[in-house]
Amino acid sequence: MATLQEMVLAAASLHSSKVAVTFDRGTAEGSPVLLYYSELVALGNELTLLLRKQCVQNTSAIALYCQPDVNLPTCILGILQVPAAYVPLDPDSPGLLSAYVLERCAVRYCVLQSDMLQQFQKVFSNLLFIEMTPDDVVFLASPLTFDPSVVEIFLALSSGARLLIVPTVIKKMPNRLAHVLFNKHNTTVLQVTPTLLGRFGRRVLQEQVLSASSSLRVLALGGEPCPSPGLLRSWRQQGNCTQIYNIYGITEVSCWACCYHFSESLLHSTDLTEASVPLGSPLMDTTVGVRDEEGRVVTQGEGQVFIGGMDRVCLLDDEVTVAPGTMRSTGDWVRVRDTQLYYLGRRDRLVKRHGQRLHLDTLQQVVMSLPGVEACAVGLSEESRLVAFVVASSTLGDLMAAPDSSSVEGQLGNSTSTSTDQPRVHSPGQNETVPLAAGLQKAVLHRLSQILSRHSVPDAVVLVPSLPLSPHGKVSMEELMNIYQRQRAGSESNDALGDMETLRERLQSMWREILGQPEDAAIQEDSNFLFSGGDSLQALRYCDEITTALGVSSSGLLEVILDRPFADVLHHVATVMRTLPSEHSRMAPPVPKKRPADPLCSSQLKRQLTGTFSTAAAQRPQGLVVCSVKNAIRFTVVRRAGDVLEMGQTDSLRTKENSDSKGPIIRIGNTLRSKKFASERIESSHTQTLGSNKRTEHNLSQTVEINELSAKTVPAHLREAGGLRLKVKWESDTGRCVDASPVLLVQKGADGPSGSPRATVFIGSHSNRMQALDLTTGRLLWERVLGDRIESSSAITRCGRLVVVGCYDGMVYFLCVDSGETQWVFETGDTVKSCPSVDLLTGLVMVGSHDGHIYALDPQARQCVWKHSCGSGALFSSPCLHTLRRHLYVATLGGNILCLNPDTGTVLWTYSRKTPFFSSPSCSSGHIVIGSVDGNICCLSHTGEMRWQYETKGPVFSSPCTTPDRRRVVCGSHDGCVYCLDCSDGSLAWSYQSPSRVYSSPCVFEGSSWGMEGTLVALASTDGTLCVLDGQDGTLRASLSLPGELFSSPVAWERSLVVGCRNDFVYCVEPTEEREQLIPQMTCV
Repeated sequence: MATLQEMVLAAASLHSSKVAVTFDRGTAEGSPVLLYYSELVALGNELTLLLRKQCVQNTSAIALYCQPDVNLPTCILGILQVPAAYVPLDPDSPGLLSAYVLERCAVRYCVLQSDMLQQFQKVFSNLLFIEMTPDDVVFLASPLTFDPSVVEIFLALSSGARLLIVPTVIKKMPNRLAHVLFNKHNTTVLQVTPTLLGRFGRRVLQEQVLSASSSLRVLALGGEPCPSPGLLRSWRQQGNCTQIYNIYGITEVSCWACCYHFSESLLHSTDLTEASVPLGSPLMDTTVGVRDEEGRVVTQGEGQVFIGGMDRVCLLDDEVTVAPGTMRSTGDWVRVRDTQLYYLGRRDRLVKRHGQRLHLDTLQQVVMSLPGVEACAVGLSEESRLVAFVVASSTLGDLMAAPDSSSVEGQLGNSTSTSTDQPRVHSPGQNETVPLAAGLQKAVLHRLSQILSRHSVPDAVVLVPSLPLSPHGKVSMEELMNIYQRQRAGSESNDALGDMETLRERLQSMWREILGQPEDAAIQEDSNFLFSGGDSLQALRYCDEITTALGVSSSGLLEVILDRPFADVLHHVATVMRTLPSEHSRMAPPVPKKRPADPLCSSQLKRQLTGTFSTAAAQRPQGLVVCSVKNAIRFTVVRRAGDVLEMGQTDSLRTKENSDSKGPIIRIGNTLRSKKFASERIESSHTQTLGSNKRTEHNLSQTVEINELSAKTVPAHLREAGGLRLKVKWESDTGRCVDASPVLLVQKGADGPSGSPRATVFIGSHSNRMQALDLTTGRLLWERVLGDRIESSSAITRCGRLVVVGCYDGMVYFLCVDSGETQWVFETGDTVKSCPSVDLLTGLVMVGSHDGHIYALDPQARQCVWKHSCGSGALFSSPCLHTLRRHLYVATLGGNILCLNPDTGTVLWTYSRKTPFFSSPSCSSGHIVIGSVDGNICCLSHTGEMRWQYETKGPVFSSPCTTPDRRRVVCGSHDGCVYCLDCSDGSLAWSYQSPSRVYSSPCVFEGSSWGMEGTLVALASTDGTLCVLDGQDGTLRASLSLPGELFSSPVAWERSLVVGCRNDFVYCVEPTEEREQLIPQMTCV
């Protein structure tokens, strides 16, 4: 038997030129609309193809929502040919009845007339927006004590979707949370409070959360007043397709009760008067009503919302049963207008001020609509002062026109005011207000006084870095009022929380209390909260204690506590409070002006780069740099702790133990080079600068002259010591502080067989930038913006064509040495601070991650060969490879040292110390040396047995550096000393007391290029002092004070010392030709 659609097609084939449908509107004007059989079939086929493309396979039913029209038969025919049954919906029927039909028929798709789209969305948005697929990823944003968590959990698990859960501490770190949600897991459904969403900041919202390429399909905003369409519009990137909903409900009826879908026309509207968002239509089986204070039903005007339904009642307190249809009062006040409910605020947020009624939540919406305002919260203090807490927008431009005054007055008051009262302006530091911020405060008050009645204008505007949250993700008004009271008391007493020492003592006291340390426990400037025994929950408590006790609020504070030393916590809190003393200005760069932030979106760039490379070697794109030893140019790699690797052009590899092979030696160790190669001076003929680096000179002589000026900005008594004078050769601005250590690549014959060696510096910074700089001139060769900040030092692959660097986004980037173009990106499970190590025999790159794994990566095949979980603790330090023994040594923050087979990842032995290892192991033919947080420099045999240990007076984060003769090892300590020890028994050869703690690794290098006999030792102390010592007895030969802290390890090549600095710059230092009488500083033991 033929189907209905087959019968229609048969008739159309016989009567294609006849009229199939006539539609007559029944009016005197206009003629009927005709549709011929040929057109009926053609349009039906077109719809069928569209439905087959858009709908999932095996779709059994498709709804049809339309009024009688000439195209009605076409829609029916198109659906039947899918094949699917059509489910007719009557647009004139109640929405709940149509929703019941859709639910019973399990309909997922609907065909409707284009001019009925808005009516359809209005009726069915409450059903469609919760439609889920097995491909969805739902984020558990709410704590279990907050009823929306029930929706999030079962919305995902009842539909076969995936539920994404992260630790509470990550939810308080907006940048990391955004990375986890959208870079790692492609979240599709997100239900959050508007405040929690706003904490991402405008840049992250536009570039990740609501970007054009965002994975987010559904964004449901609830728990607080919904942001205005204008604010949501400013958060979206052009081309974003996320469906946004305002959801409303109360716990008494199991969370959601109403929802409103933002149409695209509303989100693209430029009408600034549309500031309020309707609560939307009730969900199925839900009844919503509005009553005034007398209990009378309100159909137009203001009243309180009541919610209930026959099946939507929860038992409260001691209730055992509830009558069906019970309506619960919500305490929320709304205005009813044209059947829509517009939220005004909580009943307890409806106050009387100066004899007139004021809705605090509505005032809050008005303030948020003003230009320059990112977020806002309004409240009444104990003294009944009206206070507006404002988060400034990240991009404060010229103030534009505010919302139309008549629209605002309709919500807040009865008449405009020209009051001459001057409300008081508060900022986080009465005497050091930032001009731009103060301008925003005044602009907000000025504009509000123009458009609002006097009783609606706040008494004070308080600028805060971010709005503090309650455990449920809502604004914590209690914390905000604490901030206001402290700032007000501070401004009135002329003592805003005292001086820096008072603040330091308070932060240290809270630190000790939370970690359970004795009152006399020393907390040093470089003490780290986690390394001192804390965990993420204690860090969260510490952050809350600071926020409550000191009246500060900052979304970045928790991340500073977790990742940075105490000095940075102090500096961050003081900066937020605007109480930094003037002496901190000396940390600024001496001469160069700061470069503006790179306008390129790092997250977009990362997605663009990581999405175009396959992990299969057979699918390698054209032009990809392939690591092959054949035809490799001769090159030398110089890394921290004096690590030097030399390779040359050959078809085979050989080591110094395999001297029968032809070809040059591949030498691993300190700066031992052939005399011929060592004597070659690195010259450069570069005549132009690239990028936005400081230099604009066009020849080397001008560079030297300008570098002299830069060096002279440092006081003379700090530039000279021990017979040598140091000067700054060049400097490069990276945009943010530099903790990573530089890596030098010296390429012999890079410019042809007769060309001079070309030396390049590779280094990353907290600005997400990776720079390649010419060692001779400091010229910026290329710069890349990666997915997050960079603390890892880089490595060069065996072929010399790729530079490898880890990143805070958990990625390991393989970049082209010559251009910086991404060749491959490998994702680990967490932050990568470990410096990669390269196996010269296999070409594998070994790198550790904070996810606790060590990875062996093949850059040629672009795949992970093996990975191994190190058991306990993240991997901060860098792996050390003994090529000949085929041993890979890995140290963890859990206090373990593992010896692995680098070919298979098999564990050969494990040594446990129970104290974290931040120091990286250094190995030679007979031993392994490493520093420990317990203050010991330890020496182990290659079988894991302790040979000796030397106790210093502070934690050892510095990585040991072995001298070229392999007889001594040099290592720094937090006690400020650098120790030179005998490798055989650990006896002290000499020590040098630096001006401050030594976090970085010393660098031992040959002194011949500096005109001195033997070896020299370069070391950096955290106060910014760069020292050069005699390698034989520790005598100070030269020193230079740089204008910032030094956590980066210096690297030496020829006459150049390169080091990163926390004032955002990379410095290259060299000795001058002037010599003075040597000044012995230390005693040889």
